Amino acid sequence: MSLLNSIDSPADLKKLSAEERNTLAEEIRERLVEVLCTTGGHLAPNLGIVELTIALHVVFDSPRDQIVWDVSHQSYVHKLLTGRRDRFPSIRQYGGLSGYTNRQESEYDPFGAGHASTAISAALGLARARDHRGEENAVIAVIGDGAMTGGLAFEGLNNVGTSGSDLLIVLNDNDMSIAPNVGAIHEYFTTAISNPLYNKAKNLIWETTGKLPLGKTVRTTVHKLDESIKNLLTPGLIFERLGLRYFGPVDGHDIDNLIRHLQDIRKINGPKLLHIKTVKGRGYQPAEDDACGFHGTGAFDKITGEGKKKNGPPAYHKVFGQGLVEECRRDERIVGITGAMPNGTGLDYLAEEMPERFYDVGIAEGHAVCFSAGLAAGGMKPVCVIYSTFLQRGFDQIIHDVALQNLNVFFCLDRGGLVGDDGPTHHGTFDLSYMRVVPNLVVMAAADENELRRMIRTGVLYEDGPIALRYPRGAGEGVTIDPEPRPLPIGQGVILREGSDIALLAVGRMVGRALEAADLLATEGIEATVANARFVKPLDTALIDRLAGEIGTIVTLEENSIRGGFGAGVLEYLSESGQSSVRTLLLGLPDAFITHGTIDILFSEVGLDPESIARRTREFSNSMKKKRLGKGREKR
Repeated sequence: MSLLNSIDSPADLKKLSAEERNTLAEEIRERLVEVLCTTGGHLAPNLGIVELTIALHVVFDSPRDQIVWDVSHQSYVHKLLTGRRDRFPSIRQYGGLSGYTNRQESEYDPFGAGHASTAISAALGLARARDHRGEENAVIAVIGDGAMTGGLAFEGLNNVGTSGSDLLIVLNDNDMSIAPNVGAIHEYFTTAISNPLYNKAKNLIWETTGKLPLGKTVRTTVHKLDESIKNLLTPGLIFERLGLRYFGPVDGHDIDNLIRHLQDIRKINGPKLLHIKTVKGRGYQPAEDDACGFHGTGAFDKITGEGKKKNGPPAYHKVFGQGLVEECRRDERIVGITGAMPNGTGLDYLAEEMPERFYDVGIAEGHAVCFSAGLAAGGMKPVCVIYSTFLQRGFDQIIHDVALQNLNVFFCLDRGGLVGDDGPTHHGTFDLSYMRVVPNLVVMAAADENELRRMIRTGVLYEDGPIALRYPRGAGEGVTIDPEPRPLPIGQGVILREGSDIALLAVGRMVGRALEAADLLATEGIEATVANARFVKPLDTALIDRLAGEIGTIVTLEENSIRGGFGAGVLEYLSESGQSSVRTLLLGLPDAFITHGTIDILFSEVGLDPESIARRTREFSNSMKKKRLGKGREKR
């Protein structure tokens, strides 16, 4: 009988023997591989955190005791053990479990997350709220998998140490994030930070002196000895300096030992940190061999670990990566910057061919933007490539450090629009809005892979300040890419189809859907002009004037929040230019967070599939005709 199938809540874990807990760990790994080879998901991080998750739920009493998972892509095991086992095959599927913690999904998820480095700050907030209520539950933050490269984690640490609040931070040190960890913090963790000799010596001194009549005085006297031990055996003990009791390192795959340490640490009041060492991808050889490839994976062959090949056009990020390398060959000033996403953004091509011109700054988007600003101020041409959802974290730097100084930084926003299975934390649904409001910034959106390639050329040749390019996740449209891409005139769109009844003015991936919708409308006798705006800022006002004057009815289409986006910009222009009477319908994403699911399902749900666009356009056109007829009768 399967042990995993008998676990309906963490309480069931407490009844297991040590041998049974180890058996359960292996069953969990089997279940992870079995499900994710079909659905895809974050396999390697979860394989590495199985034993820790079991130990946490044995020692603590969740949900009364609150466990906060940083990023929470490593919460799959937690879900399996907290009453969501039967629904686990639905993870990241439309209507199924989220791939991240979600407060609406379970009482065992006290805090939702999808971006890195938030757990310490959130957990401290939960701990202080507990203190204000006069309660005594434990609060645990589990951080790692590269999240300690983010500045927010250290802002939280700095506050935790001075708070005096009872809080446990578990640092899951697996030497990896999404890509191999970079920077001095990583080097610190992988050296002598956790020398067990120091910890034994310190604990012995602390415990012994505490039993003496003049313990406080004696402890002060031996302070210098304590400092000498630290300096001799460790490179500084940053956590102790920040006011946390440090314990570790501990083997993160030894359940019994983890349980003992957690039980002992639980008795100690105040802020403390347990440092564990784990192997990302543990227990599934293909994932151990390629932890980066299995960090977030699509469907794969369970036996070989090989990804299931999909026929079709190349992915946008690959077209981008190869195109950027071509531009780097042309201009030695160009450098590429990313935040722990070289594979996901296509910058791995640059890293392989020209490593000296590639920078991975870790999970530190604000730093990536400011660093790019410095490169630009120094005469380089930085190409800052970050997922749309993550670039939100560098918004202040975009305004203050780049645009205000009008520095020539080329922002490339991968995963613009809906991304599918990762859901609301990863959809890039706000970038056209938040980029459009920034002075000095040019904003482009690619309709297909050839236009993407032309926009890369446009961006690297642009010299008049910052410029941004947005493109979607997934496979391209299947168009031919020009062997010698031509730059686009800044702020100029193009008409792709002529019609006399209504104008569809689209941007980005919505251009293809607008063309399909126009075909459907044509079968109903409605002839639509379709225009590709290409630029969200500056708008092609001459094109808008033409559509407004010749057709008089405009439908804007964008894969972005309808609030403050491309369509809003068109309306602003029509109002400013005295054309507010032009009949205008804005189609875009609703003022809501979009769930997870396949792209086709999500487009249908939000009414941006070709059939829905045609229907909504027809209804709008008919309503406008009725209003005109009504006004005509009133005049008679």
